[in-house]
Amino acid sequence: QVQLVESGGGWVQPGGSLRLSCAASGFTFSSTIFMRWHRQTPGEAREWVAEFNNIAGSTAYADSVKGRFTISRDNAKNTLYLQMNSLKPEDTAVYYCHAVTQETSYWGQGTQVTVSS
Repeated sequence: QVQLVESGGGWVQPGGSLRLSCAASGFTFSSTIFMRWHRQTPGEAREWVAEFNNIAGSTAYADSVKGRFTISRDNAKNTLYLQMNSLKPEDTAVYYCHAVTQETSYWGQGTQVTVSS
């Protein structure tokens, strides 16, 4: 059974940091094309945040998080990470992990990140 389980969300003051984790089971990262993080706030469309391109071995970031967020992975643990630094109130959202293969894609259940003073 394929599962993506996010963790690491919570409340943090502006300027703070959080590290999100996405533990994958039922498939391996090597079988994916992209591993992505997205986020969504109530009433808004889901927004792409960052991705790891497993074919090119490259990363990419939305302009809104570039220079502050870092996506990484641990293949041995089959886990994807999102290190978030210099957090802003506008980063408040539910963050989702997303795995894309040639055949389909999988989503996690999301983890809430709240940035406020």
